[in-house]
Amino acid sequence: MSILSDFLFETRIAASSLADYVTGTGLRLGVTGLSRAGKTVFITALVQNLLRASTAAKDGERALPVFRVHAEGRLMRAKLQPQPDDHVPRFAYEDHLAALTGGANVDERHWPESTRRISELRLTLEFERRKGLRQGPSVLTIDIVDYPGEWLLDLPLLTKSYAQWSRETLEASAAAARAPFAADWRGATLAVAATAPESEAEAKRLAELFTAYLRAARADAYALSTLPPGRFLMPGELEGSPALTFAPLHVEDDTAFASGSLAAMMERRYEAYKAHVVKPFFRDHFARLDRQIVLVDALSALNSGPAAVRDLETALSEILVAFRAGRSGFLSTIFRPKIDHILFAATKADHLHHTSHDRLENILRLLTARAIARAEDVGAHVDVVALAAVRATREAKVKQGRLLGEKSELDAIVGVPLPGERIDGETFDGKGEVAIFPGELPADPKAVFRGDGLGVPEGAADYRFVRFRPPAPRLAKDGEPLPLPSIRLDRALEFLLGDRLQ
Repeated sequence: MSILSDFLFETRIAASSLADYVTGTGLRLGVTGLSRAGKTVFITALVQNLLRASTAAKDGERALPVFRVHAEGRLMRAKLQPQPDDHVPRFAYEDHLAALTGGANVDERHWPESTRRISELRLTLEFERRKGLRQGPSVLTIDIVDYPGEWLLDLPLLTKSYAQWSRETLEASAAAARAPFAADWRGATLAVAATAPESEAEAKRLAELFTAYLRAARADAYALSTLPPGRFLMPGELEGSPALTFAPLHVEDDTAFASGSLAAMMERRYEAYKAHVVKPFFRDHFARLDRQIVLVDALSALNSGPAAVRDLETALSEILVAFRAGRSGFLSTIFRPKIDHILFAATKADHLHHTSHDRLENILRLLTARAIARAEDVGAHVDVVALAAVRATREAKVKQGRLLGEKSELDAIVGVPLPGERIDGETFDGKGEVAIFPGELPADPKAVFRGDGLGVPEGAADYRFVRFRPPAPRLAKDGEPLPLPSIRLDRALEFLLGDRLQ
């Protein structure tokens, strides 16, 4: 039955891929990342830059110098298209852009809400090909698929039994970094016999304690990343359903659970979660992707210490295992797409001075080294970049003031802190700029595993994780808003799309 089920599963993936090919979808770009990595901001900035790029080029602007089709003046037009999939919500680009710019009131600008469900957006790029038999006008259709990274971490569950997942989850929760906030759930779990009679009340109690543990692990103070099942943190319409009312138990691998036992009940619901939540996501969305960018909030992990950094490394490795990475060909494009370009992007580079951007990239490259080697072995192109899809700060030299009592200079960043942010005992109202010293990342990326975080010169306060407001929008000569400033967004675009726009 399992072989037949797997065959039908793969057949449906092939059917969806063939439909994409027949209907003319040019490229499906997946955008994901773990919580607070900036997926919504990235997509909004990407689309705004592409929509404005052709007009900006005519005005002599080159906001994306590394994105060759734009830099060479070959990008003629970008246009949003109607939502391609009637059963998938449209990415609310206009609403998110209004949030970032403030819409009619610039003082109301704020960061948009985080991704909590899957969404899509289709746009077409009209451009001039510069080589090959198809030289001349051409069109590339791009479907951007936005989905929470927590869902991505669910995919390895497809190959794990309930007993294996239970064992691994309990072992992870016993680690020093997790044990303090896992204590209540672990205590309750270890006090329950897996052979006890099934009980809806007991399943609900354990599921609530388990979910509280997952939420605590994701909090800013810990910033841990490997937290499946992802829908426990983002239940949506499934909240309260049996498919989300289960938890790990202390059971042995390869154990046959007696009918009517608590373990049998938990196993049945675990398998239902895989069948009704994880598999449909994989089949209908994930398995159809051609390109992928994974956004990583590495700074939060660095701030939380070596345990969070190691946890992030594990999460990134598991993410790439889930990808169908490899060299894409004609037949695979039609029947079984492979992700042939994968970009890992460390976000919030604008929280650092540019002198630390290469160091941030090196740290991310170290964290993804095993994953990258695995993907490259099957022919995929993988890269890392430090970027800020929307740059909320600018750089300046600070000679004196509250940062230093001397007249020597510091490399600082300047921005408008979010309302309520506190710096050196002062609370800000979200209106005035402030210059801060963001710290320096270690030159040796391996230092992050030893607990060496951002370096702060003697006499300077540690303000590196101040949260800033989005930048005030600027207007072009035609009165339309210019694309929001960014850092290395053009490099990301070139890696993800460049070869399809030659």
